[in-house]
Amino acid sequence: MDVNKQKQGKAEALALAKSARVIRVARGKKLVTFDMKKDAPDDATLLAHLLGPTGNLRAPTIKKGKTLYVGFNEEAYQALVRPLPE
Repeated sequence: MDVNKQKQGKAEALALAKSARVIRVARGKKLVTFDMKKDAPDDATLLAHLLGPTGNLRAPTIKKGKTLYVGFNEEAYQALVRPLPE
């Protein structure tokens, strides 16, 4: 889904976050990881990381399996697209 064409607000961002087991949020070079099963943050903390200044879900956002990636971090994306060993 292109979040630039179909805006995702607070409710949609929280629903997406709660469907994930792990959330990795990048802001610049900083990468924050939330384990939603062991130590899920409160809604306010999640929204502070997931939403941009416009109040919509930050881009890029990718969900792969049970992991949600928000924002851009080169190392995280390289691991995301790296082929699995056979």
